[in-house]
Amino acid sequence: MSRYGERTRIGDAISDFGKNVAEIPSSVDYLVVAGGGGGGDGLTAVNNAGGGGAGGLRSTVTATGGGGSLELPFTPLAGVTYTITVGAGGASNTIGVDSSIAGSNITTITSTGGGRGGGTNTAGIGGSGGGGVGGVAPLNGAAGTANQGFAGGNASNAAGAGGGGAGAVGVNTSTLNGGTGVAVAISGSSVTYGGGGGGSIGTTGAQGAGGAGGGGAGGTDVVKPGTAGTANLGGGGGGSRETNAGGAGGKGVVVLRVADNFILPLITVGTVSLAGGYTIFTFNDSGTIKWG
Repeated sequence: MSRYGERTRIGDAISDFGKNVAEIPSSVDYLVVAGGGGGGDGLTAVNNAGGGGAGGLRSTVTATGGGGSLELPFTPLAGVTYTITVGAGGASNTIGVDSSIAGSNITTITSTGGGRGGGTNTAGIGGSGGGGVGGVAPLNGAAGTANQGFAGGNASNAAGAGGGGAGAVGVNTSTLNGGTGVAVAISGSSVTYGGGGGGSIGTTGAQGAGGAGGGGAGGTDVVKPGTAGTANLGGGGGGSRETNAGGAGGKGVVVLRVADNFILPLITVGTVSLAGGYTIFTFNDSGTIKWG
């Protein structure tokens, strides 16, 4: 445990900079990104698997997923421990895991894991939906979740479609790309999160690229399987073909932000940084945070 709330050490240090230090912030901004869905597998030879959908994305800053309105910050209470859950990315043909912020005085803030790409199974609904599987009987992509992410693309005979991203629907045209993510400037610089995984294709064309924001690229035939989504961006995994498993989805992330004139809280696991008059708490893994 990192004792960032130890007043005798941290409080005195902050006072040295001449600040009027308050105990509890009036509001907390957040970014909650779930784990991305795994790309569809190509274990049936006729399949051109779809890309995995990105993890759902909810934010109070800059942009949120699915084209929705910004979320509202939450108000912390002294002595309440807030549990931060960072969802893992889904394995091949598997949905991603939810990420969340939970505490006794707030309604749990949950982002939904990304949908699996279509392969042996049909595409899965998620924060962003998985891309449809192509082949003898091509299928549609799955839906995303309102205010979190977009749907996966619908497949064609020749190729699997891209998985949905936080910022756009997965592509089912000649590019097969995963849907793009969204750029969120909560940590002092703009970072793009939640790209969908690319769809797969045979040897006669180019596989889909992963969507901006950590989406993995799709694969081609036996020699080139789909690639994994990027960890802590919540990207979907790329779809595969022939005998290959799909690429795994990328793990999610939770970021909290408060004005920097407050005594630092007790946290576990997360890291602390300062930027633009804010204190930023980044959780690449699950942990807790408590003020007061």
